[in-house]
Amino acid sequence: MQRFFTALLALFGWVWAIHDGLAEVAWPPAPSGIKHVVIVSVDGGAPWVIERARMPVLKQLAREGAHSWSAQTIIPPVTLPSHTSMLTGLVPERHRITWNSWVPSNGVVSVPTVFTHARAAGRSTAMFVGKEKFRHLLQPGTVDEFCYNRALAQTITKSESGGGDLQDEPNTFARTVAAQAADYIVRHKPNVCFIHFADPDAIGHKFGWGSPEQMRSLESVDAALGQVVQALRKAQLTRRAVVIVSADHGGHERSHGKVIPENTTIPWIAWGAGVRRNFTITTPVNTCDTAATALWLLGLKPTVPLDGAPVTSAFGRGRKS
Repeated sequence: MQRFFTALLALFGWVWAIHDGLAEVAWPPAPSGIKHVVIVSVDGGAPWVIERARMPVLKQLAREGAHSWSAQTIIPPVTLPSHTSMLTGLVPERHRITWNSWVPSNGVVSVPTVFTHARAAGRSTAMFVGKEKFRHLLQPGTVDEFCYNRALAQTITKSESGGGDLQDEPNTFARTVAAQAADYIVRHKPNVCFIHFADPDAIGHKFGWGSPEQMRSLESVDAALGQVVQALRKAQLTRRAVVIVSADHGGHERSHGKVIPENTTIPWIAWGAGVRRNFTITTPVNTCDTAATALWLLGLKPTVPLDGAPVTSAFGRGRKS
């Protein structure tokens, strides 16, 4: 499987080359007064399934904010490499996280993350996740609060590619993750907060993408997202905060490793202060743009050129760079 991923990276890396060096281009002014960015990842959140699911909170955020249902993730479309791109703004060829499980001996990512930049600027950071492999993003001193509740995790046996390469992975589900995140947001008001909901991926691998079971898992994720939004309101942060909701990959049948639109297409939603209302983003969006947008909103400049750019069209009258 590792050779398969490496070959795909080499084959499809050219698709991302057009983004290389975008951090060297001057970014336009960001909306003023943004102090908090919350990035929510719906693991395995395929737009073709979300469209059919009962997700009133997520769909209300899309109506009240800016959205794209045709954003693209990295190649290959798998969880840890994709989330690393989401939180570094770099493609896998550059961040070098090409495996997709918790391997302590591999250490942590070697390039800056959004947390690295935020902590260097004196901002507070937090991560609440449903999978232990996110520890690979924990550079020392960059995340004030990291929460993965292994004691409440449920083990799912899955195959990324749909073949015989099965692996067991513990997943902590959205209601638990959201409760912990919401409590922390109210008490500590982090400037950068990443929240990961594992349910649709875990259930998709077990029962299939678009299955009734996965539909119910998306309903649970939507309720969890509602907890997060309510926490922002309770903490009186909504006038100074932006929520970005996206996904690491989609899915088809019981896997997502193949390079097909059902797997590579993801949602991208921005909601909150300075975001256009009921706005459809028509420019291309990729998962590297999430890190770039978060840094731009907080007035933070990356220390390395990014492969993503701020999705400025979602805000005010700007356009994506």
